[in-house]
Amino acid sequence: MKILRLLLVIILFLPEWADAQSFYAVRRERSIIGSVGIGTATYFGELANPGNYLDAKPSVNIGMQYFLTNRVSIRSDLTWFQIEGDDAKADDASRVRRNLSFKSNNLELNAMGSINLAPHGDRYYQRPRLNFYALAGVGLLYSNPKTEYLGQVYALQPLQTEGVKYSKFQFVIPYGLGTRIMLSPFANLAIEGIYRMTFTDYLDDVSAVHLGSAAFSDPIAGALSDRRPELGLPEATPGTRRGNPEANDGYMLLQAKLEFYIPDDVFWNSNSKLYRSKRKAYYKKRR
Repeated sequence: MKILRLLLVIILFLPEWADAQSFYAVRRERSIIGSVGIGTATYFGELANPGNYLDAKPSVNIGMQYFLTNRVSIRSDLTWFQIEGDDAKADDASRVRRNLSFKSNNLELNAMGSINLAPHGDRYYQRPRLNFYALAGVGLLYSNPKTEYLGQVYALQPLQTEGVKYSKFQFVIPYGLGTRIMLSPFANLAIEGIYRMTFTDYLDDVSAVHLGSAAFSDPIAGALSDRRPELGLPEATPGTRRGNPEANDGYMLLQAKLEFYIPDDVFWNSNSKLYRSKRKAYYKKRR
C-alpha cells in the first residue's frame, strides 16, 4: 500500500519535476529577477560617532525586480537590519557623561525604481558584463529601539522618555547607487550603497530635552530618560539639551546581492502567443 502511494506521488509530480529541469534553458524569457543579499547597516543620529560611515551591524535582504525597458526597472525589497548607538563608546566627553544607549532590530519594505547606465540587449543574457545604476523610491520602516538597564532589556518607545509619543512605523526615502557584475547568463553579483532619509528623530529615542525624573510616574521611564546618575553624576536640569531636534536620524545599507533571472512563465501563463513557437537561443559563450 505504501509503495502504491509512493508511485502515485511520483506520477503526479513527475511533470513538474521534468519542467524544473529546464529552469536554466536560455530560450525561456526572463524579465524578472529574484535576489538575496547580506551586508552592513550604519546608523546616523545622536548616539553615533561623527565620521563613522561604515558600521559592522548586520543586514539581510530579499527582493524582486522587473525590467520595464532595457534600461529601467522597478523593484521591491524586504530587509532586516540592526542598528545601535552607545554614548559610552563616544569620543566626546559630554556624550560619555550623558550615558544613553540603544539597539534596534528593524524591518523595511520598499518600492524603488532603477535606471541603468548601459542598456541591456534584446534578451536578458545580452546584458553588459558590468553595469552601473542609480535608484530611489519610498519605504516603510518598523523600528523598536531598546536599551538594557539593571540587567533587563526595555523597549523605549512605550516609556516616552522625552514625553513624546512616536510611532514604531515610519516612512523612509531610499536613494543610492549600485554596480552589477554578470556572473553567468542567469546570475549577477550586485553591490549597492543606499542611504535612507527618514522623517523622524526617534530611531534612537533621543531628540529634544531632559524633562527631569519628577515628570514621570513610571520610575523606569524616569531612570532611562536621564542615565547620568548611573555614573555618579547629578541629574540634568529640566530643559537641558538631550539631543538635536534640528536633524532627523538616518541610516545606510551597504549590501552584496546575488541576483537570479527567473523564467517569466513561473509567474504567468506560458501558453500565451509568446511561447507558442520555440524561441531560438542566441546566447553564445563569451571568451
